[in-house]
Amino acid sequence: MSSTWIVVIATSFAAFSLKFIGHLIPESWLEKPRVERITNYIPVVLLSGLIAMQTLTDKTKIVIDHRLAGLTVAFIAVIAKLPFPVIIIGAMATSAIFYRYRI
Repeated sequence: MSSTWIVVIATSFAAFSLKFIGHLIPESWLEKPRVERITNYIPVVLLSGLIAMQTLTDKTKIVIDHRLAGLTVAFIAVIAKLPFPVIIIGAMATSAIFYRYRI
């Protein structure tokens, strides 16, 4: 068995174990206001980290390119409370224009 498969199996086991342990936690612990606030922010933090990694990195280097322009337009559109399709299309078009013309 290759080391890749060992890592995949170990990671799968760890993920399953964490989910199973989550069901064993008493409900009274999860109803505390502090825990509720923290668990509400976890998806936001994880998604923000993913967006930053996908936008600002290329393999092992930090880069600033067309993706950052698209993200900036998307951010401005979100602040302006535009509809979701407008946000996506605006970010996509901006990124494509910057990529095409190497701005």
